[in-house]
Amino acid sequence: MAEIVVGPVIDKLIDLLIEEGKLFKGVHKEVKSLTDELESIKCFLKDAESRSGKGDVKDGVKIWVKQVRDEANHIEDVIDEYLRHVAPRRHESGFVGFLQKIHGSVKQIKARHHIASEVRDIKTSLREIKERSERYDFRLSSEEGPSGKCTTAAEQYDPRLDSIFIEEDDVVGIDSTRDDLISMLVDGASMRTVISLVGTGGVGKTTLASRVYDNEVVKKHFNCRRWITVSQSYDLKKLLKSMAEQLLINEEGPGDKTDEIEGLIKSLREHLNTQRYMVVFDDVWDIEFWEVIKHAFPKNDNGSRVIITSRNDFISASACQETSGGIVHKLQPLSEEMAWELFCKKAFQSKKSVSSSCPVELEELSRKIVGKCQGLPLVITAMARLLSTKEKIVSEWQIVLENMSTEFESKRQLTSTLKILSLSYDDLPHHLKSCFLYFGIFPEDYSISDARLYRLWIAEGFVKLKDKRPEDIAKEYLEELIHRNLVQVSYLECQAYDRMLKVHDMLREIILLKMDELGFCQILNAKNSRFQRRYRRLSIHGGVKNVQEIVEDSGVRSVFIFNVDELMQSFVVTLVKKFKLLRLLEFRDVPLDSLPKEVGDLFHLKYLGLRNTKVKMLPKSIGKLEKLQTLDLANTLVRELPFEINNLQSLRHFALWHYPKGLSNNFNSDCGVKIPQGIGCLEDLQSLWKVEAHHEGHGTINELGKLRQLRALSIAKLTTETGKALCGFIEKMTYLQRLQLSLIREDEILDLQSISSPPRLLRFLCLKGPLPHLPHWIASLQELWELSLTASKLHDEPLRLLHGLPNLQRLFLNGAYDGEELHFKEGGFQKLKVLSLKKLAELKVLKIDRGALPCLEKLEIGASQLKEVPSGIQHLHNLKTLRFHSMPKEFFHAMNPDGGQDYYKVMHVSSVTFWEEHGECFRVMKLRKSDSSDFCCAQHFRIL
Repeated sequence: MAEIVVGPVIDKLIDLLIEEGKLFKGVHKEVKSLTDELESIKCFLKDAESRSGKGDVKDGVKIWVKQVRDEANHIEDVIDEYLRHVAPRRHESGFVGFLQKIHGSVKQIKARHHIASEVRDIKTSLREIKERSERYDFRLSSEEGPSGKCTTAAEQYDPRLDSIFIEEDDVVGIDSTRDDLISMLVDGASMRTVISLVGTGGVGKTTLASRVYDNEVVKKHFNCRRWITVSQSYDLKKLLKSMAEQLLINEEGPGDKTDEIEGLIKSLREHLNTQRYMVVFDDVWDIEFWEVIKHAFPKNDNGSRVIITSRNDFISASACQETSGGIVHKLQPLSEEMAWELFCKKAFQSKKSVSSSCPVELEELSRKIVGKCQGLPLVITAMARLLSTKEKIVSEWQIVLENMSTEFESKRQLTSTLKILSLSYDDLPHHLKSCFLYFGIFPEDYSISDARLYRLWIAEGFVKLKDKRPEDIAKEYLEELIHRNLVQVSYLECQAYDRMLKVHDMLREIILLKMDELGFCQILNAKNSRFQRRYRRLSIHGGVKNVQEIVEDSGVRSVFIFNVDELMQSFVVTLVKKFKLLRLLEFRDVPLDSLPKEVGDLFHLKYLGLRNTKVKMLPKSIGKLEKLQTLDLANTLVRELPFEINNLQSLRHFALWHYPKGLSNNFNSDCGVKIPQGIGCLEDLQSLWKVEAHHEGHGTINELGKLRQLRALSIAKLTTETGKALCGFIEKMTYLQRLQLSLIREDEILDLQSISSPPRLLRFLCLKGPLPHLPHWIASLQELWELSLTASKLHDEPLRLLHGLPNLQRLFLNGAYDGEELHFKEGGFQKLKVLSLKKLAELKVLKIDRGALPCLEKLEIGASQLKEVPSGIQHLHNLKTLRFHSMPKEFFHAMNPDGGQDYYKVMHVSSVTFWEEHGECFRVMKLRKSDSSDFCCAQHFRIL
């Protein structure tokens, strides 16, 4: 509810009063009183939100909450506008500077007078809002149930009961898992064992648990069984008392000793100590619940079992750590085939018709609808039931597909599903709700990297600063969302150090509803092109016509633009002129040719994203953005930075890399940006990727050496001399985690041997250019996760130095070795998952011992003189992908499934491909299995 708006405003006011007290000279008392009023109202907002989560909200309450939110936004606008006018700015020297100071003093006097007047009006409004709260009998947030959660007196129907009492014929895709679980229950070890079923809401945890619980074999095996639904608003004492009354029914009554939690646990423990019991705790949300309840279940070595279902990985892992035999089973969404089977069974089968086949004319639409459900049985079933009531005509089903969020909100068949999925949002702490809602800003199926997300959250003010780096706190926030199974994680093959994140389509529909309700963000697209002032964020998706007309003076803080084919310069100028309080501007991937000088007037701007635009230069006014934290110029046309960039004292992340077209395989493809002298004063920089070092002397290197807080550094166009000069500075960058260095030409040498104490936290190391020797210190990098050596031309085999690295998962040796033999010895590279051996022109022998590379999943080989398929590949049991690049014909034919002498070495690998360059294209041939009539098939891909 509105607390996610009010909370940040209160925090901001407190921070401002502490950190920028001088700016509030004369109005400090008034601003402090606003904080007190908001703190008081905030106490009632938690109760309003609790009622909202249970559907117990009247229209009057909603109006009251909206008024609180609007007033909080008003306060934020007043404060930000005041700071914009009174904050000290850099002045010219001399007489011009004197006039500027006088003008600034006059502006400050006017601003203080104005804010004092505004604050008086706001205080009056807040008092009226607070008085109106009494009509709705809100409780203070401290009035909570015994469990620490808010409780409700009214018993309401729980839509999750449907998952317990679902018919056997309606279940799809769990037979194998059910049988495995039954085996664990009845055939497992004698020790008491905890089994956790974990996964996102609607994936089928309760359904699976109920199928196991009601199984006849299980019923006969355990002489004591109980099913307990916990839920978010559990009362621990009542829950324990209910369990005691059920389990002790044939014994002497609970007695007085069971009136307290300790006594109840003791009674249960005494009774269960001699039993072979099975207890299911369904829908556990609180990790403290298990920490208390576990004491009621003795480790009696009678083969007892406890099953827990939860949406939270932390809870499941914690419960299973109690015993060595604890089992965590993470449920996955249904496969495409299973999802389709379930949908058809629900949508098309009826009493009149036993058939569940989909009409041909509806199949395309139906598969799109099933695709949006992304394998969640709960959502698939709900959608199928809704569609089973519709006419079997294309137009009706098309409407449902295009308006799924509206359907979920308005149709009775779907509201219970919406409530179940919304429970995950309702359970989030307030600081995570804004972070979760942020995923709704991006287009459907959009994936965003974790690093980018951290920077956006920080710029928005979502990250509460503690005694840690804001990026580390943001990472903790994301980890919690992931462990709550609210965010899906994937990896880009070419950039595995960044996780790519998205949310399930149905969770996104919930986010969109919440965003609209809270005024969090407005999505402007072809369907909705009318801008409304009440939103704090604006996300423009492709298809908006006359987009300039929607821009009005407002309190918008963030603007995102996606999938826009044309962007007039006049729109950009109008945007930065009218949205004066912007904190965040994201122009990534839009056709923007230049950045207007007016951007320098955005006093509060903290994030400016220009990646993949056609911007050629930055205006000098960029130096006025003293609060800017992230400047993303990656893959733009900017080649040189203005001197004023050194004024950005708050800058933390600076992306400057670009890859010229047509040079992807060229040694000179690594290009950066020329930086001005003096950049060493930007002492807060955490990442600088990538700059050019090719200046006369060591000036650039000396400047970079001052940046001791860097976590990521990339330098291009090094010479032999500047490379040597850099070594001493690298030793002092103790926080460095990612380092990329490349030479200007292949006739230079990258000599890094003089580094005696490398950064111990280094996880990613990329070296491009000839190395006299592989630096000895690489073997000491205990945290190293990825190593890439390109055009190194090493004469000594590098594997002897690398094979013992304990955390190395990705190794790329591309043109890195001039020798004739590579030998992966037994016990080496224990965690390596990706290995690339390309452009090794002299390599003739490649050996892989049994016991080497046990975790390898992907192997690439490009060695034109390698005539025989490497021995040992057949022992790589986890290998899924095998690629050969520009290999000789005899090598290719040796793997023919029909009689090839080396086919047995690769027959277990699911994907074997052969890549050959043909001009600007790749010719790719895929190895067929032995039961196929074709040896291989060919495809062509253009080289990008």
